[in-house]
Amino acid sequence: MSSNASSPLPIVLQRARGRAEVTFRLREGATRLDRLHQEGQAKIRLPKVFGSEPTTAVLINTAGGIAGGDRIAWGARFGEGTRAAVTSQAAERVYRSSATDGHPAGVVDTRLVVEAGARAEWLPQETILFDGAALDRTLAVDLAEGASATIVEAIVFGRLAMGEEVETCRLVDRWRIRREGRLVFADTFRVEGAARVLLAGRATGGGARAFATVVVAEDGVEARIDAVREVIAEAASAAGASAFEGLLVVRLAAADPAVLRGDLVRLLMHIRRADLPRVWSC
Repeated sequence: MSSNASSPLPIVLQRARGRAEVTFRLREGATRLDRLHQEGQAKIRLPKVFGSEPTTAVLINTAGGIAGGDRIAWGARFGEGTRAAVTSQAAERVYRSSATDGHPAGVVDTRLVVEAGARAEWLPQETILFDGAALDRTLAVDLAEGASATIVEAIVFGRLAMGEEVETCRLVDRWRIRREGRLVFADTFRVEGAARVLLAGRATGGGARAFATVVVAEDGVEARIDAVREVIAEAASAAGASAFEGLLVVRLAAADPAVLRGDLVRLLMHIRRADLPRVWSC
């Protein structure tokens, strides 16, 4: 009988894998569901809409959040001439991960395809990072001729109401928007290491913990810049807007996530000329 003690087995943590895709098509003058695919923890629901509300898809992560090593992919295709919105059931949560020590981060990949003449809206609610979180996120948007899109992402570093502080984290958030195959917008927001120290600088609002970016891609959208600046001039968040080559870009930053959310809702209602999807107020 061997006298050697058995070595303990390494701990293998379960990782979530999910993918969900939705396709819209125009049928009898109305936007209808054409295709729906979902697997793993990634789910999509299409609630009833009323009046002038666009067809709406609601994303649901049944895992309840994202941890290091999890992977989730979202996809939406807006067929020619359609009008639809994609939102999320609630704020996404990114939990503490060993990724800050060099292990894999949680990964979220999103791809939107907007065909000719379609009007797409990507309106997820906030992504909340917890202390020690690690997230690698990519958003890729492909616009055809005459297509338009309103795209928003908001990030919160810790819930102020819960007294949470994000001392360290890893976030890499990439946006790539192409129009007819040509890259027209590229942006990467990166926070790695001592988050509180990095976010204390002037470029990030001198201690802001909540950020949002809104991009409207639409022919002639530059004409709306003055009206948008009037809206954000009344915001409590630090805010700025610019417009160029068929793009309108707005940035918001605030120390209080609730303040940022209120300003973001007012801005999006102005841009959409309508209320936000009902899940935003649930």
